[in-house]
Amino acid sequence: MSSVTQNRPWDARRPPSGAGRNVLVTGGNAGIGYFVAEQLAGTGAGVVLGCRDAGRAEAAMASIRSRVPGALVRHLPLDLADLPSLRTAVDGLALDRLDAVVHNAGVALDDPPRRETAAGHELMFATNHLGHLALTRWVAPLLAAAPASRIVTVGSFAARSERLDPDDLQSAVDYRPKRAYGRSKLAQMTFGFELDRRLRAAGSTVLSVVAHPGGALDSLTPSRPPVHVRTTGERLRGLPAGLLVQGKDRGAWPIVRAVLDPQVRGGELWGPGILGLRGAPRREPVQAHMADRAVAARLWAAGCELAGVEPHLGLL
Repeated sequence: MSSVTQNRPWDARRPPSGAGRNVLVTGGNAGIGYFVAEQLAGTGAGVVLGCRDAGRAEAAMASIRSRVPGALVRHLPLDLADLPSLRTAVDGLALDRLDAVVHNAGVALDDPPRRETAAGHELMFATNHLGHLALTRWVAPLLAAAPASRIVTVGSFAARSERLDPDDLQSAVDYRPKRAYGRSKLAQMTFGFELDRRLRAAGSTVLSVVAHPGGALDSLTPSRPPVHVRTTGERLRGLPAGLLVQGKDRGAWPIVRAVLDPQVRGGELWGPGILGLRGAPRREPVQAHMADRAVAARLWAAGCELAGVEPHLGLL
């Protein structure tokens, strides 16, 4: 990347070239993940949509190609809730290196009862955290083969008000859906910061960065049929909220910056610039409960055991 590009102020609407880079975006077929994929494809990066549903992936790829002629985009069948399947799934990448993985996919349940995966893990914790932890292990050789690769974990504003209970990580004792979701996202973010601490200690060139979309509503999100269709009525009803929050297209900005900006460093947190809810992306201070090393150590040990991977994750 030229020094001119490196020194140019960041413009979320005109990010630098990603040509020659390979990026895996989990959940890239919808929501924030879709717009991350679309924007990265617009830079010339090769983008892989990691998701379960082939039909939805095809629709997302068609939408991206209609807006980005010549887009380098393809689908990788990936089910983060099925931990044993991930190692084999990664073989389908058929790449010699991976420049970035965006841990974006997530499940958000609004109502009881508590649901579990086939392996007996609480569904949101398993998909949002354990699946991405295991995926990190299996893409580790591809990340290590790239000169300056990045693991970008997509957190949530909801994690700010939650606290992890190391003795009840899977909400077996205290299950409230919204709380369980917030805690699963906090687990992701805590893991992302701890991962970078361990990468730095190991002298790795891989960076772990955490980003979040702020407040991102469907009613403020431009249509991308058939991936997302916003009616005129929905757009008008959503306008007042636009004073505080934004659409998912702009919610993708901090994640894209975390992937591409050469000035981004490991262990940083990126989010929208206005109250952490909307606006151009900026670096944010990391809240103390997200960087608690004692909690992170217990989460790391428990997560690796539950996910069935070695504590070194193939990176350390």
